[in-house]
Amino acid sequence: MGIHDGHRQRLKAEFLARPESFPDHKVLEVLLFYANPRSDTNPLSHALLERFGSLSGVLDAAPEELQKVKGVGEHAAVLLKCVKELSGRYLTARTSLEDIVDRTSVACALLRPHFFGARHERVCLLCMDGKRKLLGVRQVAEGNVNAVEVTTRRIVETALSLNATQVILAHNHVSGLAFPSPEDKATTRHLWDVLSKLGVELVDHIIFSDDDAVSLRDSGFFSAL
Repeated sequence: MGIHDGHRQRLKAEFLARPESFPDHKVLEVLLFYANPRSDTNPLSHALLERFGSLSGVLDAAPEELQKVKGVGEHAAVLLKCVKELSGRYLTARTSLEDIVDRTSVACALLRPHFFGARHERVCLLCMDGKRKLLGVRQVAEGNVNAVEVTTRRIVETALSLNATQVILAHNHVSGLAFPSPEDKATTRHLWDVLSKLGVELVDHIIFSDDDAVSLRDSGFFSAL
C-alpha cells in the first residue's frame, strides 16, 4: 500500500459526495491519480494551474507544452486531452436531432459544443429542413473563415448532402471578441447569394467567442441582403 493511498481514498470519497463544490485544483489532482499512480499529484495540479492560468487553460494546452511541466509525462498529457475531447462530445451528444431551430438561443445551444475548447477558427454549418427541424451540424472548415473558395464548396456540398433547405453558418473568433469583422460580413453576403441560387436559405451567421455569441440576423445585417 502506497503512502498516498489513504489520502487518495479520502479525496475520491469527498469528490463523489460533492463533485460540484470541488475546487479546480482538487478536480485536477483526482484526475491525475490515474496517470500518476504512486506520486502526490497535489503539487502537480497546482503547477499546471499556475503554468496555464486556469483549468480550461490546462485542457487547451498542447501535449508538448503540458509535458514541459515537471511530473507530466505522456500518460498525463493523453489523459488531459482525452478529458477535453470527451467533454466536447458529451455536450454534442446531449443535443437532440428532434430540435426545431426557431430561435437564435436554440441555434446557439446546438452549435456551441462544436466550438468547445477550439484553439483555432472553425466553421460549422447547421442544416434544417423547411420546417426548421434540425438535420445535423457539420464542421466544414478549420483555420480561416475567409478562405471563401474552399469554405463555399464544402458548405454547398454539406447542405445538399443533408437535403437542407435552410442553414445557419457559424464560426468562432479565438481573439475573445465575437464582433463581426468586415470579412465576416463579406463572406456572409457571398454565401447568401451562392446558396439562394441553389434553393437554400442562409438564415443566419453566428459568431462565437468564449461564452459570447453574436447573431448577424439579430444585429440587423440580413435586412440589407
